[in-house]
Amino acid sequence: MAVEVRKKIDESVEGMIRRFTKRVQQSGVVWRAKKGRFFIAPKSKIQSRKDAKRRREMASKREYLRKIGKLDETEERGGNRRRR
Repeated sequence: MAVEVRKKIDESVEGMIRRFTKRVQQSGVVWRAKKGRFFIAPKSKIQSRKDAKRRREMASKREYLRKIGKLDETEERGGNRRRR
């Protein structure tokens, strides 16, 4: 949707810009752009199930390593992530 404003007779440039800005805000162009800015498409069922399976496998592996004493309690979660 395009917003168009024509200069009226004896209208200043500032007045025309003010009218244009008001029309753009009323049309919802800026709102739609901001709304779609951080949109993340939902995952498919197959991808969600794969992710859940991977999380379960990693949890069971961590639990196994903790039980046999190979996993240090301080390194239990997070792996190589930076901490702030």
